[in-house]
Amino acid sequence: MARAVVIGAAAVLALSAAGCGSKSTDNAGTSGDNNSSLTIAPLVQIDKDGKEVASADNTAAANPASDGNDKCAPQTIAMSGPLTGPNANLGLNIVRGVKLALDQHNKANPNCQVAVKEFDTEGDPQKATQVIPTIINDSSIVAMIGPTFSGETKATGQVVSDAGLLSLTPSATNVSLTTNGWKTFFRGLGNDGVQGPAVAKYLAGTGKYKKICVVQDNSDYGTGLAKTLTEGLGSIADSSCATQVKAGDKDFSAAVSKMASAKPDAIFYAGYYAEASPFVRALRTGGVTATFISDDGTKDVEFTKQAGDASKGSLLSCPCGPAPDKFATDYKAFNGFDAGTYSTEGYDLTTIVLKGIAAGKTNRADLVSYVKTYQGQGLAREYKWGDTGELSNALIWMYEVK
Repeated sequence: MARAVVIGAAAVLALSAAGCGSKSTDNAGTSGDNNSSLTIAPLVQIDKDGKEVASADNTAAANPASDGNDKCAPQTIAMSGPLTGPNANLGLNIVRGVKLALDQHNKANPNCQVAVKEFDTEGDPQKATQVIPTIINDSSIVAMIGPTFSGETKATGQVVSDAGLLSLTPSATNVSLTTNGWKTFFRGLGNDGVQGPAVAKYLAGTGKYKKICVVQDNSDYGTGLAKTLTEGLGSIADSSCATQVKAGDKDFSAAVSKMASAKPDAIFYAGYYAEASPFVRALRTGGVTATFISDDGTKDVEFTKQAGDASKGSLLSCPCGPAPDKFATDYKAFNGFDAGTYSTEGYDLTTIVLKGIAAGKTNRADLVSYVKTYQGQGLAREYKWGDTGELSNALIWMYEVK
């Protein structure tokens, strides 16, 4: 079931007594006796060669409020992704960014009101194949932010393209998604073909790791990222301890035993926080002290909440950037939650759609054409796409749990 929300002046602000987030940390997490001071802090931004690069200047980022003179008939966009289920927080991070952009726009532009309908796929490909047709068949929807995960995107991309519906993903990173000839799909961050090799070169360049065991889940995202990372690591990736787990696994004893025997310097887990959290706890309980490294699927407050002190010292890679201070403050004040992974991307991509609507592009075909030629600075990065829907330039961030 979709939930239609018009975000505007009448919106009730969800205020929290906790301090506002900043660009220096991700959401802090607490759970039971877990360490409440743990945060996911940005460490370094790297290029495709694993070399440190300076952050981009986002002071000129596109503003969803524009100049306050936007005019349009009432419009509706969709957000699709996991709003419930084991990895729901990744979808919630996005939809809260979408709502913030819409609220800022609608308050400033009373003559151009844009609503969002939320569609819960649970991040599951099979569920998505049931949900996405509802979006496609809703003629009021002119664009979609999503899908969120690679598997659900792969399962539905062709029908979305055939329907001519703009699909801007803030988070799906599997390399193959832009090789299918889809005409309406645009990726709002770097893909795993960038992330895997860049992280591999960064890890090798530190000189700290001589042996890394790569563990992956069985999702399209996990298998794709593990492949590019393993190839990039070369001889540092020990094939004898490469391991696969399944989404939903609770018992990691076999994988822990293999890691304990291999005695690696680091373990890279390619997958999502729902499995990464119990896995790292099991590793520490089993006496495995190797550095735990993972990806954007793990980089979420729920990782520190669920893994507790076992997550401390973990390194996490992400093609997503930290939330700038003002955005983090606005996000927390409006949503009652700290900005998290993909929050900024959800906000930026919604802003681009709003700019298109303000320019008079109020049907599906016109919005697709608008995005194809769009170039502009956002809070997270500059957005400009090539013919396949990939960004012209993408960088990776490394984070550390402290």
